[in-house]
Amino acid sequence: MLTANASPIPLTTDNSWRTHYRASFYLGVPFIGAQLAQLAINTTDVLMVGKLGATELAAIILATQMYFTVYVFGNGFANAVVPMAAQAVGRGDKVSVRRSVRMGMWVVMLYGLLTAPILWMAEPILLFAGQQPKVAALAGEYVRIAQWAIFPGLIFMVLRAFLSGLERAGIILYVTLATLVLNAALCYVLIFGHFGFPKLGIFGAAVAALGVAVLGAALTIGYIKSKPELNQYELFVRFWRPDWVAFREVVFLGIPISLTILAEVSLFTVASLLMGTIGTVELAAHGIALQFASMAFMIPLGLAQAATVRVGLAYGRGDLLGVRRAAIASLVLGAGFAIVGSAIFAFFPSQLAALYLDTARPDAAAVLAFAAPLIVIAGAFQLVDGMQAIAAGMLRGLKDTKVPMLLAMVSYWPIGFVCAWLFAFPFNFGGIGVWFGFVLGLAAAAVLLNWRFFRMLGEITAKAAAKGA
Repeated sequence: MLTANASPIPLTTDNSWRTHYRASFYLGVPFIGAQLAQLAINTTDVLMVGKLGATELAAIILATQMYFTVYVFGNGFANAVVPMAAQAVGRGDKVSVRRSVRMGMWVVMLYGLLTAPILWMAEPILLFAGQQPKVAALAGEYVRIAQWAIFPGLIFMVLRAFLSGLERAGIILYVTLATLVLNAALCYVLIFGHFGFPKLGIFGAAVAALGVAVLGAALTIGYIKSKPELNQYELFVRFWRPDWVAFREVVFLGIPISLTILAEVSLFTVASLLMGTIGTVELAAHGIALQFASMAFMIPLGLAQAATVRVGLAYGRGDLLGVRRAAIASLVLGAGFAIVGSAIFAFFPSQLAALYLDTARPDAAAVLAFAAPLIVIAGAFQLVDGMQAIAAGMLRGLKDTKVPMLLAMVSYWPIGFVCAWLFAFPFNFGGIGVWFGFVLGLAAAAVLLNWRFFRMLGEITAKAAAKGA
C-alpha cells in the first residue's frame, strides 16, 4: 500500500524488469492522481462561477487562462529542480539536494515578483486584446487577488520536486486532494454566500484560489519539517544564503522546459481559434473532445514525471542499465494505458460526448455528430501525446532540455500547426483536419524526442565503456 511516510520503492540497483515496472507504476500513480485532482480544482471553479451568468463565466475563463499561462511558465523552473534533486539523491549528495531546492525557491519567488506587474495590469491588457469592458473588469479584479497564489503555488511545486526526487509521491497526492476539498468548500460558501458568509461571486473564487495555494504550501512544509529524515536536508536553514551555481542551473534548465510547455499550451489555444473560424458547432464539439483528451493526458503526464525521477536517480548513481530500463518501463506503461484509453474512446464516442450535452436541446444532435469522430481521433492523439510527454520527461532526467525544446517546437508548429491548417482548409477536411494535423505534429515529437533520448544514452554508454577499458 502506498503511504506518505515512506518511499514505496527504496533506492536500489536492482535492475530486474519487475522492479522497474513496479517502481514506475507506484511512483506514477500518485502523480496521475495529483494531476487529475488539479484538473478537478479548475473544473470546480468554472462550474460554480458559470452559475452566476455568462459574463462571470467569460470573465473567469479569461482570468484563469491568463493566470495559468504565467503560472505554467514559472512551473518550468520548479520542474528543473526534479532532475537536479533526483541526480543528487542518486549520488548520495545531500548538500546538492538542499542547494538545488533552495535555489529553486529563490528562482520562483523572483519570477513571481517579475510577473506581478503583468498580472496586476490584467484589465487593460484584456481591453487592449478587444475583450468586453465588463468582462475585462471582472477578470482583472479576479487576477489581482489570485495572482498572489503564484508565490505559494510555485513554492509547493518546488517542494513537490524535492519529494519527487526522494520517491515520496504519496504526500503530493494527499496534499492535492486536501486542496481540492478546501477549494470546493471555499468556492461554495464564498461565491454563493452560504453559511453566513458574504456573497462574493467571482471574487470568492479568487479568494479560494489563494487560500488553497497557501494551504498546499503550508501542508507540504509542515510534512517536511515533521519528518526527521527529510528535515535533515535543512532546506530552510540559512535560507538567505545564495548558491549562484545552482541558481543558474535552475534558470538554464527551467527556461527551455517553460518554453516547451508554453509552446504546447499555445498550440491548443490556436486550435480552438481555428475551430471557431469553422463554426460554432465544430468549436463546441472540439471543446468536448479536448476535455477527454486533457483528462487522458494526465496519465502520461504523471508517468513522465515518474520517468524524470527514475531516470535521474539511476543516472545520478551511474547506473546506465537502470537508466535504460527505467525509460523503457515508463514508455511501456504509458503505451499500455493509452491503448486501453484509445479503445474506450473508439467504442463509446457518442456516449462519452453525450455526457457534456443536454440531448433535449435542438442543437445537441449536430454537436454530438461532430464530437463523436473527434473523440475517436483523440484515442490516437493520446497515444502519440503520451509517448512524446514521457520522452520529454526521460530527457529531463538526464538534464537535457535545450535540444528537446527545439525538437518539440518544430514538431508542434512547423509540422503540427501547418498540417492542421492544410488539412482543415486547403484539403477541406474542416475540424477533423485540425485534429489530424495535431496528431501528426505530436507523432513527430514522439519520434524525435525518443530518438534523442536513446541516441544520447547510447553515446553516454559508449563513453563509459571506453573509459572503463
